[in-house]
Amino acid sequence: MTIDLARARADTPGADHVTHLNNCGAALPPRQVLDRVIGHLRLEATIGGYEAADREAEALAGVYASAARMLNCGEDEIAIVENATRAWDMAFYSFRFKPGDRILTAEAEYASNYISFLQVARRTGAVIEAVPCDGAGQLDVAALRRMVDDRVKLVAVTHVPTNGGLVNPAAEIGRVARDAGIPYLLDACQSFGQMPLDVEAIGCDMLSATGRKFLRGPRGTGLLYVRRALIDRLEPPFLDLHAATWTSVDRFAINPTAKRFENWESNVAAKLGFGAAIDYATAWGLDAIYGRVRKLADELRAGITRIPGATLHDIGAERCGIVTFTLAGHAPEAVKAALAAQRINVSTSSSASTRLDMTRRRLDKLVRTGVHYYNSEEEIARTCATIAELA
Repeated sequence: MTIDLARARADTPGADHVTHLNNCGAALPPRQVLDRVIGHLRLEATIGGYEAADREAEALAGVYASAARMLNCGEDEIAIVENATRAWDMAFYSFRFKPGDRILTAEAEYASNYISFLQVARRTGAVIEAVPCDGAGQLDVAALRRMVDDRVKLVAVTHVPTNGGLVNPAAEIGRVARDAGIPYLLDACQSFGQMPLDVEAIGCDMLSATGRKFLRGPRGTGLLYVRRALIDRLEPPFLDLHAATWTSVDRFAINPTAKRFENWESNVAAKLGFGAAIDYATAWGLDAIYGRVRKLADELRAGITRIPGATLHDIGAERCGIVTFTLAGHAPEAVKAALAAQRINVSTSSSASTRLDMTRRRLDKLVRTGVHYYNSEEEIARTCATIAELA
């Protein structure tokens, strides 16, 4: 299926107001998501929160079915949580590390994840090791295979880092982890909704994702996938009466499904909006979405390379919709502000977000853009022209 740009933009209320190239931060939601969230809030205001959730019980169950179809897994392997960080944390902090246990990760790992590694290493004596990059800048799979031994207890990698356009070779990493029998946690925060994700093909045991970025869902939504065979081995860092059942005065039983990683209270309207965003993306087709995203990103990269003083900083054998650059003589924040004055939304990325990668590449801060399928070729051209006027 190809993307009908006119229909995609007609479905996107914000497209009439801004050129939104900050989809790697928070994308513009389609009206289908907006209507679902607002409609449920109105229902809560009319009949009550608990009563509204009861009325939507079937639709809420359908969110798990939609997510399972999108990821090619079972509904019992899905937990719907508040955000990708909470999803990732609930998986990671369920592991029990000992002194000398090794955690293998990537050089372009995101700060929140790496801070968690450091905290657990300080508490337990576990060791964090970053797998070197290959010549293209992605995780070197051959190096990963050489680093594996019986002390490696987890491979945890960000699929699409927050900066640089890179797509790490998730499936190749999965083959190494599976061959060695090592649990594999994939942070799919920036890839979920941008490209096809099949957990069976990737071979990950856990996957965390957010709703607000390329999926175009509400903020404050996310999911955690946990492979069925691993669920019973992971006890979440905290439980409540949803994640577990109080079976007698001194006993409890943990939910046997991935719902053990959830908690009882949630934003029901946002959860329904999250499901609507999944269904909306699935209807377009993730292959079609990713094809257009990559086409627009390549156009943006080509336009930036023609601007005097502009330098692209994207790496990787496969590059996605995130495009990063600097402009000589202009701080990234100043470029962001100048573009915002022309109703063009971008963001910046600093070394504090990916310290290993940015330090290795001697970078401090970048202008970060993230294109999506509802962006137009005219918006790409106008953005490049605006940057060129600054040069």
